[in-house]
Formats: sequence, structure tokens, C-alpha cells
Amino acid sequence: MGEARNYMDGFWWSRDGLRLHYRDYAGPADKPPLLCFPGLTRNARDYEQLAERLAGEWRVIAVEFRGRGESAYAKDPMSYVPLAYLQDVEALLAELKIDRFVAIGTSLGGIVTMLLAGTGAERLAGVVLNDVGPEIDPAGLARIGSYVGRAVWHPTWVHTARAVAEGNADVYPDFGIEDWLRMAKRLYRVNSSGRIVLDYDMKIAEPFRIPGNETGPDMWPTIDALQGKPLLIVRGERSDILSPAVAEKMRKRVKGAELVTVPGIGHAPTLDEPEAVAGIGRLLAKI
Repeated sequence: MGEARNYMDGFWWSRDGLRLHYRDYAGPADKPPLLCFPGLTRNARDYEQLAERLAGEWRVIAVEFRGRGESAYAKDPMSYVPLAYLQDVEALLAELKIDRFVAIGTSLGGIVTMLLAGTGAERLAGVVLNDVGPEIDPAGLARIGSYVGRAVWHPTWVHTARAVAEGNADVYPDFGIEDWLRMAKRLYRVNSSGRIVLDYDMKIAEPFRIPGNETGPDMWPTIDALQGKPLLIVRGERSDILSPAVAEKMRKRVKGAELVTVPGIGHAPTLDEPEAVAGIGRLLAKI
């Protein structure tokens, strides 16, 4: 590509010996870094625009969970579960000697953020939960289950962008071809035979498909653990993952929490929308 990169690639090791990857955008050492956790099939590239906006003013670390992007694929697909991602993040925090940070989590990344709150909320300087909460709408889970782990490939980036547009037109109704191309390049990579393929291990779907595994433990106590912390809840107006009722219950449960609804968007907001940008700005002003 030849573009000037404004981040460093960082690597760390999981407890079970996987080499995992993150992008590290430099910022001042006297402020807590922003740790960004992506959704189920996503990777560090999802946070490119947010990082470019905030880098310099804040250190931004965009994490790639095991089995995504440049992070190693797990030998045991049953380790593709939130508890293992939590342990991986704990190993990263120990490696980088980070004892206080702002967590920004989209979808699965928000579940990992809630688990971090449940196991040690004192570390959290602030939290953004993007289109996810302690209760997941079954309709959205069924939709994700219908496509995750299905291997597809395309011959060109234009074909890829068209396919991404077809699958997500109702989520991002105002996207144009440049937006779809950007999203395609976040979701896919070119493999060794020149095919454009999804940039994650198809086996991440295996634990997801075990009946009863979708719901997990009661997550409301993790929301209660955020009491006294700056909390921003971002919800896509057309989300089928975070219902309006659950989002409102979260807002009421944590004193001072803010709920921002991004109009016209489904699951999940990119966090580059003006409403989300402004909400994150207000959150960071409290830290």
C-alpha cells in the first residue's frame, strides 16, 4: 500500500502459547490508554478511524482476539469463548504493565469489557459499550449464527465490496461504494493463492453452535460493577442485538451513564458516526 503507518504492531503470548497481535497508536503516558476490542468476526482494522482521530491525544491499543487478523489461530476451537478472550486480555495487560485503561468494546468486545468489569472494575477509567449489553436479543444471535464460520471468497475487491453491501445494506443504509470497500478491507484479506477471504478462523463458529452456549452467565452484575465509572452505551437504532429496553435499563442502572442512539443504523455502529464521535468525546472529557 505504501501508506505512512501511524501505529506499531505489537505481539504478546497467551497462556496456552498463542502469539497474539495488537496495533499500538502512540499517545501520552500520563493518561490511561484506550483499549479497543472488536466484534466476533472483526479485527484491529475496525478501529482505524477512531484511532486516527484520537491518537496523539490518547494512546490507542486495538486488540485482535485469537483467531482473527494477525493473531494466531487456536489449536482448540473450544477456546473461542469470552472467558479465553478475557484471559488473553489479562495477559496483555500484564505484559504492557497497564493497571488503568478505558475500554471500548463492540459486540463481542463489549462482552469481554463487561467480564473485565466483573473481575476488576477498579482498572477501568471509563467504558464504551457499543451495541451490546448483558442481555442479547435472540433474533440478532440467530442472524449472526446463520453466517459466522461460512467460508466465502471473492476474486476482486469490487466483488468483495458488493457482497459486503448485499449482506449489510439494512445495517448501513447510507453507505456508498467507498464505505463498502473500506469495510471489505477490514473484513477480508488476500490469501496466498490470491483469493480474497474472510480474515478469521472459520472454527470460531464451533462454540457458538453448541445449544445453550449463546446465553452464558448472568451479566447484569458486571454492569453493576461499573457504578461510579464514566459509561457510554452506544446503540444502533435498528439493532437486533441490543434492545431499546435493555439499553435503557443499563443507563438507569449506572448513575451518570449516557445512552447514545445512532439513527438509522443496525448492529453495530462503526463509532465513526457523528453521534458516536460526540458521545466518546464527552466520555473522554470526564477522565
